Amino acid sequence: MRIGEAAAAVGMTTKTLRFYEDRGLLPAAQRAANGYRSYGDETITRLDFIRRSRGAGLTLAQISDILHIRDAGQAPCTHVSDLLAKQLTDLDWQIAELVALRSTVARFHDTAAAADPATCDSERICTYL
Repeated sequence: MRIGEAAAAVGMTTKTLRFYEDRGLLPAAQRAANGYRSYGDETITRLDFIRRSRGAGLTLAQISDILHIRDAGQAPCTHVSDLLAKQLTDLDWQIAELVALRSTVARFHDTAAAADPATCDSERICTYL
């Protein structure tokens, strides 16, 4: 199939597909006599894996590592499990940071909502913060 068909099959743009190919996440496409790229079903499988991996928050470097393990003939399951465990830890930390930030912003907002701008202290940039 051509690049547009492959990209559409997995909900990506052709630009994204070319980017993944340039980054080595996809093997170089075969070329038809007219020079057009030609992709097989294995490319769709690989692109779908990349899309799902990105959806899980994995980096392109992490995805590349997984693909190299698989391409070497080994199952990457343990490696993927370790990556997902780290991803969960990182997400929990980010959520905790966001909850703390929300609390801070809510406190500042409450101060701003209760304040009268006419009584703003000219010696301070803004009394809300």
